[in-house]
Amino acid sequence: MLGIAAIPSLFLAIGILKMPESPRWLIMKGLSNDPEEAKFRLREIKKSIGIDENCDDDIVKIPDSVKSQGEGVWKELLLKPTKSLRWILIAGIGIHFFEHATGIEAVILYIGRRKLLLTSLSGMVVTLTGLGIFLTLAEHSGGKLIWALVLSIITTYGVVMFFNIGLGPVTWVYTAEIFPLKFRGLGVGIGVAVNRLMNATVSMTFLSISAAITTGGAFFMFAGISVMALIFFYFFLPETKGKSLEEMEAVFTCSKNVSKEVEIGKY
Repeated sequence: MLGIAAIPSLFLAIGILKMPESPRWLIMKGLSNDPEEAKFRLREIKKSIGIDENCDDDIVKIPDSVKSQGEGVWKELLLKPTKSLRWILIAGIGIHFFEHATGIEAVILYIGRRKLLLTSLSGMVVTLTGLGIFLTLAEHSGGKLIWALVLSIITTYGVVMFFNIGLGPVTWVYTAEIFPLKFRGLGVGIGVAVNRLMNATVSMTFLSISAAITTGGAFFMFAGISVMALIFFYFFLPETKGKSLEEMEAVFTCSKNVSKEVEIGKY
């Protein structure tokens, strides 16, 4: 039965091979050969790569600095990042870490951009706390408190609802759009690796944690982690709505003074 999952995965792999390369990648590699298509697709990014915005030449020399952007990416991203890039990397890793550390896999086990994230985490803090309370009451009563069981089910749906409002989908959108083109592949890859690591960690440890501190206690723990996530998102993840790739580093340069320099509540 598990092998059936390979069928849609195969179709997905074939579909990926047919996907067109992004214009930014084509420009960086100098592989765009269709003049008309290139002029149409590159109109938005001529300025970012050093080409005159009004240039309509069929053939344009790509600056060497753009072509060489793939060199030394690991070293520059991990060992010698700029101040803004360091905060981008922290945000990219942190958002994937907290997506699963808040315990969504545990909730699934029992039921078979900034504004969205903060709303999502605020709701999860409340519903996870409520779930911990009602499960604790239900366990201590031996299942006799029907109202506690009912409220446990309701709060479980609440956790899933608030997770899907923001933390679930926005994690992927946010991570994909914050990294500069030069570091996007590596940066997103690191974030996804953290995401999958936390997925496996929570999935494999939840039953042991429940046995050690009770099921209700486990959800109290997840609620506490959600509070940590809420604080992390508030102070370290600026609003990226409407920002171009070229503006991201400037946005994150202001992230430490986000309350003063970035209008994080505007959106």
